[in-house]
Amino acid sequence: MPAETLPRMNLAECEAFLLREFPQIALGKRFALEAVGPMTARMRLLAHERDLRPGGTISGPAMFALADVTLYAAILAQIGPVALAVTTNLNINFLSKPPPGDLVCDCKLLKLGKRLAVGEVFLHAPGLDDPVAHATGTYSIPPR
Repeated sequence: MPAETLPRMNLAECEAFLLREFPQIALGKRFALEAVGPMTARMRLLAHERDLRPGGTISGPAMFALADVTLYAAILAQIGPVALAVTTNLNINFLSKPPPGDLVCDCKLLKLGKRLAVGEVFLHAPGLDDPVAHATGTYSIPPR
C-alpha cells in the first residue's frame, strides 16, 4: 500500500483528538468511533430517545450528524490533527426507515487533495443488509 494512503492517526489518536478539540460531538456518549483505516472510518450513533422522530425511527438530523462526523473522522485519520477542516457540502439520501437503535456509518474517501476532501458514506442499521441512508460530502482543508 502506498505510504500516502496510510493514516497519520490511529484509532486511539483520533479519539483523543476528537475528545480534546471537538467535545460537542460527545464521543463515547452520542457517537463511538469504531475504526479508522486507509481512507476509511467507521462510526456508530449510540441512539437515544432524543434521536427518534415521531413514528419511532431515527431522525434525519441524527443521521445527517452521523454522516458528517464520520467523514470528518476519516479525513482526520488521513491528514492528522487539523481542527479547522470544515464541511463545505453534504448531500444525503434517506433510503429506508431505520428501526430505533444504533446506526453504523462507513465512510470511504474518494479524493484527498491538499485543499479538498470528498467522501462517501453509507449508514446501516445493525442486522439489516441494505443501507438506510447514503451521503456524499466535501470538506475544505486549511493550508498547513
